Amino acid sequence: MLNPNEPMCNSAGSAVSFSSTSPGDDRTAVSVIRTRSSRAPPSSFLMRMAMRISRARWFIFLRRVFHYQNGSRSDLGSNPFNSSTWMMLEFIALVVQISITTMTLAVSKKERPVWPMRIWIVGYDIGCVLNLLVLFGRYRLLYLSQGDGFNLSDMEQQRSTEESRTTHLMNRCRTSLELFFAIWFVMGNVWVFDSRFSSFPGAPKLHVLCISLLAWNAISYSFPFLLFVLLCCCVPLMSSLLGYNMNMGSIDKAASDDQISQLPSWRYKEVNTKVELGNDCDSGCLANEDPDCCICLAKYKDTEEVRQLPCSHMFHLKCVDQWLRIISCCPLCKQELQR
Repeated sequence: MLNPNEPMCNSAGSAVSFSSTSPGDDRTAVSVIRTRSSRAPPSSFLMRMAMRISRARWFIFLRRVFHYQNGSRSDLGSNPFNSSTWMMLEFIALVVQISITTMTLAVSKKERPVWPMRIWIVGYDIGCVLNLLVLFGRYRLLYLSQGDGFNLSDMEQQRSTEESRTTHLMNRCRTSLELFFAIWFVMGNVWVFDSRFSSFPGAPKLHVLCISLLAWNAISYSFPFLLFVLLCCCVPLMSSLLGYNMNMGSIDKAASDDQISQLPSWRYKEVNTKVELGNDCDSGCLANEDPDCCICLAKYKDTEEVRQLPCSHMFHLKCVDQWLRIISCCPLCKQELQR
């Protein structure tokens, strides 16, 4: 979890101590340093990579989608696919598909496919246009309707009734479009991959377009299975190998920078076993009874910055700040920070 290049870690101190050994122990020192340097960086690199992935927005979104698909679906607002970012991605994907299919149909008028490939592409294009209209209705219902200024109770009740009807109608339209695309996907696979309907020599552009659209739909239909493999197989395996729970890292339990900065901090004074006055600490603050930081397992040194949690446990400032950015609790007693 911690950077091995920081001065608080024991590995850096060991490297410095080896440089002052006798000439006869140079080979042993060099071998030990090489062994440590060859083992520590990959594990720390993989740990940092796992932490970044677990805190990434796309990973949190995938977890929300997985819980939504396998849990209880309450209202329309809880659907992760109704976020503005996802709707924008859907809009871009639909516009790109409509543009590509329309341009390909325009430049391939002289092609003569064996099976009714143009009808299949036109039907797919019409389905994308209808999907675009449904997407606009979802966006208008979720976002534009929130700005309406009806203050009367009867108007609000009437508006909620109309919104529920519109939501039910859009859900039925989405289900019908999904059924249409599923049937159209099966028909396209049968016509494209059947040897009797090979249209590549007579219509290469239309043939490539159909294969591209079928591949895109195959990826879309296999998305739930790929999501299951990622979150139920790959993530637990990586968590067990690295010793870091990526599922817990994706939960929003981290402390904010403002909460961390409000915690008392000072510089450790080793000689008098007392601490100097810091930004947020009173003059009566004393050093911790435990001279070791339980996060990096290194002893406190003179003038090192330390931070105290509300449970009176003390740690290195850099160690505990990095810990609190992952989960807002004490590493020892698990006491939560006040939000």
